[in-house]
Amino acid sequence: MKFGRILRDGLDGPTARLVVVEPEKGRVIDLARAGALHAMGKRHATQAAAVRLAQAQFPGSMAQALGAGDILTHAATEVIQGNYGDDASLPIDSVTWLPASDPPVLRDGLTFVGHIKGWHERMNRAVPDSMLRIPGFTKNSPSTVIGHNATVPWPGYIKSKMDYELELGYVIGREGSSVRPEEAMSYVFGVTLYNDFSGRDLQHDELPIGMGSTKSKDFAHAIGPWITTLDEFEDLDAIPMEVRVNGETWGKGTSGGKLWSIPELVAYVSLGEKIVPGDVIGSGTMGGGSALELGRELSPGDVVELEAGGIGVLRTVMGQPIEGLWWPTPRKPFM
Repeated sequence: MKFGRILRDGLDGPTARLVVVEPEKGRVIDLARAGALHAMGKRHATQAAAVRLAQAQFPGSMAQALGAGDILTHAATEVIQGNYGDDASLPIDSVTWLPASDPPVLRDGLTFVGHIKGWHERMNRAVPDSMLRIPGFTKNSPSTVIGHNATVPWPGYIKSKMDYELELGYVIGREGSSVRPEEAMSYVFGVTLYNDFSGRDLQHDELPIGMGSTKSKDFAHAIGPWITTLDEFEDLDAIPMEVRVNGETWGKGTSGGKLWSIPELVAYVSLGEKIVPGDVIGSGTMGGGSALELGRELSPGDVVELEAGGIGVLRTVMGQPIEGLWWPTPRKPFM
């Protein structure tokens, strides 16, 4: 199944709604509405009780919905098979998309060998031996997550070398801690697309500090358009992937060629800390999946499309640089 989140107008203003996505039918199914219709028609619940039950089963938060365990997929299957989805469907092209998940914690790995080589070459940095010992990942801000068809905020302190990153996002469906690789995939609910936007000029200044990328990345993270459950994939290392800018293909490949496997990345992330429902762990950028590797960069107004087989297309538009922001004044050397 494919699950997403949309914004719908309600009595109290726009509200988040969980949907099942059926691209082949050109529609999405509002699960809270379908669930309420199912409860009234199948279980003879009153309208008020049916609405309360449906909202509990299908909250607008993906993290909350996944926190209920297998209830989400079982309940969604039940209401759709009961034909209540027809009366709760909306044209897929008419909805406003929210990020496919609202991750409590957002992490981004670095697993594709091609990108590891290309990024280090372009940044004039040597690949550290430590990358052969442990899977690298960052923790990013979940407060700047955006969804499909969103405009990407462009902070004016990023003057040039604005970049996209073609990644998959592994969405966690169960709470766990210090899991082992052989059991790690049982904690993954599904896969989405993840665009980890990066300001490479600022990143070049941040990295020597030794505390990782922050302002060069945390202005926007696109997640979507929806989540495809694991059972729909035959091989997670053979997913075709492509990135287009203004309709022109800038990068194309597959989800293979990893230094660290998906189970190893998930297991390592969970060591000594929790992974919880709704968390998103980025795969890292596919080899050739960033403009940096091509010696190119994005401009305001560019339309960026990430595509992955079995998932869909995550489309965003680069906004205009936000001017007038404060920026620190350089200090004199103290050594």
